[in-house]
Amino acid sequence: MAGVIPGFLLQHTLTVEAYRGSSSKGDLYEAPVEVSCLLDERLQMVTSPGGEKVTSSSSYITTLAHNPPPKSRVTLPDGRVTKVITVARPDGGALPVPSNTQVYLQ
Repeated sequence: MAGVIPGFLLQHTLTVEAYRGSSSKGDLYEAPVEVSCLLDERLQMVTSPGGEKVTSSSSYITTLAHNPPPKSRVTLPDGRVTKVITVARPDGGALPVPSNTQVYLQ
């Protein structure tokens, strides 16, 4: 069984609106969902799904069940709105380490 990220680490709450695609009127999103997470606000280089190196302004980790698509809209605790660049899902499998989802933001 995969290790579960300890709940006491999930100190922050943000809102995620999963990206559904675009229409003639603009981008389409799912209804907002609150996500408990551990927010890390620092600059880091990541690779986008298209293979470009881009700067991420922040990231968060949360449970492995969370998997927002790129371009999803995220509202941070301070009210800043940003979008998902890419998602990593380190899964420790049977190892005694917590599996999680790490989401990198613009």
